[in-house]
Amino acid sequence: MSGERELQEAVARFVRAFGLHQPDRTPCGQPIPVSEAHALGELARDGALRQSELAHRLRLEKSTTSRLVTQLINRGWAERTPAPGDGRGVLVQLTPAGVDAAGRLAAARAARFSAVLDRVPQGERASVLRALTILTEAVDDP
Repeated sequence: MSGERELQEAVARFVRAFGLHQPDRTPCGQPIPVSEAHALGELARDGALRQSELAHRLRLEKSTTSRLVTQLINRGWAERTPAPGDGRGVLVQLTPAGVDAAGRLAAARAARFSAVLDRVPQGERASVLRALTILTEAVDDP
């Protein structure tokens, strides 16, 4: 049981240290909600996505994703368009302002992760990355 408690405490400390408990600010210090940052990242990486695919990638309910996309649209960062050949399907894509916002987030994220990695001893980096992979796989739904 102590291992479970230690894991719980270690994860809680990491969440707080990395800033993941601040829903209106990204861990890299940008003043936008984390969910919007993740959506921008997915759309910037792969271009237009079906709204249902975005929901799947973000692991959010369709209704939550719909509200999230509406927030991006209200910021001028995204737009919805009908999916070609599918009257019910909706694609979401970034606007030029959204591409700029995604670029700023990517730069801030790269700087933050570089600074974090610089503080991890060289000989421990592979172990840290492996531990994160194992932990992610353990909490992932089967």
